[in-house]
Amino acid sequence: MSLDPITLSVIQSGLQQVCDEMDLSFSRAAFSPVIAEANDRSDGIYSAEDGSLIAQGAGGLPVFVGTMQASTRTLIAMIAEGRVPAPVPGDIYIVNDPYLGGTHLMDVRFAMPFYRDGEIFCWLSNTGHWPDTGGAVPGGFSASATSVEQEGLRLPPVRLFKKGVLDQEIYSIICSNIRVSEQRIGDVKAQAAALLVGEKRLGRILDRYGDDVVRDAIAELRRRAAEQMRANIRLIPDGVYHSRAYVDSDGVVDEPLEIRLAITARDGELSFDFSGSSKPCMGPMNSVLATTLSSVYLAMRHIFPDVPISAGAFEPLKVKTPQGTFLDAHYPRPVSGCAAEVSQRIAEAVFAALVEALPDRVTAAPAGSSGNFALGGHDPDRNRDFVMYQISGGGYGGNSDHDGLSNGCSTIGISKAPPVEIMEQQFPVLYHRYALREGSGGAGKHRGGFGLDYEIELRRGHATASFVMDHGRFGPQGALGGKDGTPNTVTVYQDGKAIVPAHLSKAQDIPLKPGDRVRVGTPGGGGYGDPLERDPEAVAQDVRLGRYTVGEARDLFAVVLLPDGTVSVAPTAGLREQASRAASYGATAV
Repeated sequence: MSLDPITLSVIQSGLQQVCDEMDLSFSRAAFSPVIAEANDRSDGIYSAEDGSLIAQGAGGLPVFVGTMQASTRTLIAMIAEGRVPAPVPGDIYIVNDPYLGGTHLMDVRFAMPFYRDGEIFCWLSNTGHWPDTGGAVPGGFSASATSVEQEGLRLPPVRLFKKGVLDQEIYSIICSNIRVSEQRIGDVKAQAAALLVGEKRLGRILDRYGDDVVRDAIAELRRRAAEQMRANIRLIPDGVYHSRAYVDSDGVVDEPLEIRLAITARDGELSFDFSGSSKPCMGPMNSVLATTLSSVYLAMRHIFPDVPISAGAFEPLKVKTPQGTFLDAHYPRPVSGCAAEVSQRIAEAVFAALVEALPDRVTAAPAGSSGNFALGGHDPDRNRDFVMYQISGGGYGGNSDHDGLSNGCSTIGISKAPPVEIMEQQFPVLYHRYALREGSGGAGKHRGGFGLDYEIELRRGHATASFVMDHGRFGPQGALGGKDGTPNTVTVYQDGKAIVPAHLSKAQDIPLKPGDRVRVGTPGGGGYGDPLERDPEAVAQDVRLGRYTVGEARDLFAVVLLPDGTVSVAPTAGLREQASRAASYGATAV
């Protein structure tokens, strides 16, 4: 069947709108601020045959692009093998097992078959970050976990809803293994309701255009996405591009983990080889294969954002399974840091490898940390326990056109930090500071964006704090002569004493009492290009706005601000050597 371009475009937009409405419904109905305010969730449509991605909401986390496809494929295969009961209309499966196409345990997936004339036409699926799934520490981010059981409750695919009715026995098992369980019913119902919204909206599209027309449109959109990605890849000169990126530590062994990447560009395809990366680690910074694949996909989405979201966009991207490394974790390796932290190091490695080949499209490294901060304890005024989960932004890397964005969301998602007012209303905390971390961007012709500087005080009761962050030892990489961004910092103030965690950005079970505070400085983005090529007036403007001191302007950019307000450039040999120092690990084509 031949589709005219207008009908194809309308169906494409309609499928996108279905996912967008599911996203909106999910956030509006959820109880947890991490979903309702931070939008740490995603919704999508997947094929009935093999679970391939058809469409995903524009407001969903990019890292879920690949993982939701992987988990849906796994579910379909397990049903076909008889390992999971086959569905009937109204059934909704729940799963959070990282090794079955997931991320970490806190990302809980729902999947529902969509029926037409008694047959499954496609699957509707979504993922929401639950603030707690049990485990050793509130929030699930156990910085020193050595097995996945310490991170929380692991759920294989089971039918939480059967013929549209919540299975109270399974729900009771879940609630008996997680904290603040009385609040989860709101998130569960919101997650299921989002799928029902998708069912209704998708049904309208099929009723209007017919099942066969929509099937043909889906196939054509997939084919075009693959062609468009191949056309973009051909902009990269054939060759092999190398890079390295580093994780601070695994939270248990205080040594860096290395990501080694070789990208081969040839004939409109890219091959990604991570062999030579560090071996599986003891702590929670292992990445399951689905997250590793998804990290590559989302990195290429950053570079070529014009390619529609579809399984076709992934076809020209060939990722060699990184067997024997921490990027291909198997049970029982702990994985709480994979989705929010390791995934961003993988994306950083992709950017570093391709920035020389595509200098007008690829940026210096962004902050690359979600800043996972969990606080769990008891609020005596409300006579209830609580689990607070805080994510935070950081600086984006500079690029060929302009400076990096300040306090942007993480590389792997568009989640935003929940409003301070909401957090203070929901939890017994007080924010003393919430501001840009000025000066944290790496120097360059176009400097990196600035990170975030915030400070939280526990007001009453008792609590323990846990962190699984990164870029505390190594700042985000600069590109093409730009300097690295400022690393992440965490300081805990107990009884007036300042304490820095041994692993810098990772720690767990830090006891807090009223008056104790935690201060976090998130990373700034890497700088792009030689700092001595930065417009002196732009440097002067940064100084006037308090982003850099007069001394920093001189030392980083060789720009001297005179008492009368005029600008002088002082390119001494020493300053030039300092300002033009390349990033620690660049990329070369061979």
